[in-house]
Amino acid sequence: MAACGLVFFGPVLAVFAALIKADSEGPIFFRQKRVGRGGESFTLFKLRTMTISQAGPLFTAANDKRVTSVGRLLRKTKIDELPGLWNVLRGDMSFVGPRPEVPEFVDLDDPRWSEILQIRPGITDPVTLRLRNEEDLLAGVVDRERFYREILQPYKLEGYLQFVRNKSLRADIGTIGRTLKAIALPHTAALPTLQEMSHLQIINPANDR
Repeated sequence: MAACGLVFFGPVLAVFAALIKADSEGPIFFRQKRVGRGGESFTLFKLRTMTISQAGPLFTAANDKRVTSVGRLLRKTKIDELPGLWNVLRGDMSFVGPRPEVPEFVDLDDPRWSEILQIRPGITDPVTLRLRNEEDLLAGVVDRERFYREILQPYKLEGYLQFVRNKSLRADIGTIGRTLKAIALPHTAALPTLQEMSHLQIINPANDR
């Protein structure tokens, strides 16, 4: 299925590869180390959506000036994720599974991570769908890394655990269907409320007035 997907979306990838090169300097693909099944690291592939400058916050928000004009379209439509099909073909990832995390934010001594990493990470999952517009949430945060560590990641881990413990073929097919709907109708993807995540003092005080 991944091989067929790469062939089918080949023309789309070719068009956006040309647009990326014309829009800004740098490589077509973004490569980043992620943690996969069993704690083994692998290289995740995406289409590049940002300038090659390394300056700026670790996490990208909706108002991040480092995102290129073509990159904004890629992120909005999630077309930048298509090269992840190569990771599926290689066996690094599956279609449905917890999104792979960067090594800096994975604690292999944490029993939650040990359970989550028993299966391959995936391109999509219920938590990713819930947080499809995550960048909009981060746009209102002062300390993005602290917010991620203390609020957003624990929220994700809890969702990943529920996913892993209730994983089934039927659930995976349903997740794929909801993913296609979210791509076609992005307005149907709603962020969890900050009240659900608590610790509102980390949010920019200006937004609470």
